[in-house]
Amino acid sequence: MPPVHTGAPAITGASTPSSPAAPQPLSPGRPGYRRMSLALFAAGLATFALLYSTQALLPAISGGFGVTAGQASWTVSAATGALALFVLPLSALSERFGRTRMMTVSMLVTVAVGLLVPFAPNLEWLVALRAVQGAAIAGIPASAMAYLAEEVKPKALVGAIGLFVAGNSIGGMSGRLVTGWAAQAWGWRGGLLAVGLMSLACAAAFLVLLPRARFFRPASLNPRAVGAAVAGHLRDPLLMRLYGIGALFMTVFGAVYTVIGYRLVDEPFSLGQGVIGSIFLIYLVGTASSAAAGQLVARTGRRGALYLAVTTTALGLLLSLADSLAAILAGLVLITAGFFAGHAVASAAVSRTAESGRAQASALYQSAYYLGSSAGGTLGALAYHSAGWAATVGIALLAVLGVVSITLYGSHAARAERRVTSLAAAR
Repeated sequence: MPPVHTGAPAITGASTPSSPAAPQPLSPGRPGYRRMSLALFAAGLATFALLYSTQALLPAISGGFGVTAGQASWTVSAATGALALFVLPLSALSERFGRTRMMTVSMLVTVAVGLLVPFAPNLEWLVALRAVQGAAIAGIPASAMAYLAEEVKPKALVGAIGLFVAGNSIGGMSGRLVTGWAAQAWGWRGGLLAVGLMSLACAAAFLVLLPRARFFRPASLNPRAVGAAVAGHLRDPLLMRLYGIGALFMTVFGAVYTVIGYRLVDEPFSLGQGVIGSIFLIYLVGTASSAAAGQLVARTGRRGALYLAVTTTALGLLLSLADSLAAILAGLVLITAGFFAGHAVASAAVSRTAESGRAQASALYQSAYYLGSSAGGTLGALAYHSAGWAATVGIALLAVLGVVSITLYGSHAARAERRVTSLAAAR
């Protein structure tokens, strides 16, 4: 196994003619940028494939254990909920021990648990193992965001984060695709084992490719300092709005993709497990929209990009109400494009807004984001079990309305702040 880099800065001598030039932040075209992008793409692919590995299999798990949609949905919600709870403390550890070390340990534990999940003897064990897996995954997203904020040139940050999010979308897609077709051939346990082996290969690529951190400076594990950083972020109105937007976007996404398998396996569609897994090829749309988020922000501004993302998502939800497979697929395309664009814009804005304690700022965003996923998955499944797909869409549209309200309030607050600044300058 290659050596694990801790992220600690290299010690160099004084500036002399023989000293190497000062390191420069990574940007497209510079050495190391491609390796970094591929490594974090592999990390995002593996973690999202594992995090949502049971989602496409929920109807099969329900049948295998004889449980309802709401009960089976806990195999997804337990993982995302544990991630939300553990992302903040693990991000604090990354401030002391390094982003790369935290990501490496988390990746290895995540994959190891992923290879145990297929052998869970009952639903209770499956949910428990998924919770452990979610806790292990928590060390990756916030550390990755902080790593990018420290190592990448500011102008290239949105694009770099967009590529990481694109890896997330490919992981979510490929995990569901692999589990769907493998489950059709070998049952849902075979599907989970297949995605575990795929993630093992991604983990190996991550270890080989990730460049060492050059700008990380370790901080002491001071609970008061961590608490002060968290409190400062929670007092920042812009960060709080971004956290709310991330949570609400993910509520929509969690509700839709947790329940869509149940809708498509029922009449009048009656699709097989492999075909349902293939539906997640739509995630490729999210890969494109998240990678293009930087250009979208450059053209329309952050709030303009969010308005476009939320409008696209709402149109997709309304279109999915039709009892037509073509309309449902078109709706999923729009929902996926809007969600991933909005997520990339909001998460990049968090990294740029936080001037200190970036790991804690990113961790709070991730906590809100995955709490939204847990809430969306559970509420969406309960709504579907009670009143069908229209009820699930209703839950999602309420979350969309929340994003619109927060973004409108942010626009109003920005205009008010500019007026105050103009008046102060005039005096």
